[in-house]
Amino acid sequence: MSDQEKHEHMPEEAQAADAAAESKPAGNESDHEVLVRLMKENEELKDRALRTAADMENLRRRTARDVQDARAYSVANFARDMLGVSDNLRRAIEAVPADARAGDDAGLKALLEGVEMTERAMHSALERHGVKKLEPQGQKFDPHFHQAMFEVPDPSVPANTVVQVVQSGYSIGERVLRPAMVGVSKGGPKQAPAEAAAEPGPINEQAEKDA
Repeated sequence: MSDQEKHEHMPEEAQAADAAAESKPAGNESDHEVLVRLMKENEELKDRALRTAADMENLRRRTARDVQDARAYSVANFARDMLGVSDNLRRAIEAVPADARAGDDAGLKALLEGVEMTERAMHSALERHGVKKLEPQGQKFDPHFHQAMFEVPDPSVPANTVVQVVQSGYSIGERVLRPAMVGVSKGGPKQAPAEAAAEPGPINEQAEKDA
């Protein structure tokens, strides 16, 4: 006869005693020690659960940030290519002499207006996707947003001030899509230490040729 069958044929009092014996802690562990051990295990499980929850929350935040960055900067390469088209439109507009603009050539005026409208439409489309034009004229030189092409001696202007913009710069979100190519002043009064701009660094000859 198996142990299970023997247990089933035992009187109810014997079965209860047998069950109580099985429920007693192993060895010489007292009830207090069992309670302490169980409380410790509970604290460990609780701590593990909290750590897991914190890890999941950090993962959720990183994923949300990555998705947001992907949405914001997914058009960066395309936008950078479109800036070249925008530059060519601006060059076409500036290539028209002032006397020709003031002339009576209706065809030239219509063409010029069309190019200007196209340029404005392109800038508006880029702005809708988070691309903004940098306006460095008169600002302190910032190597994070500006690229120094040359220096202009001017004692009347604080040193390291942007005095000429060779090529417009653009940003997308918090990133620089293309730094502005600029000329900076030298020879003027130094700016206060708290407001001093970063040194422009060496002139980028290749960039100057490309401009």
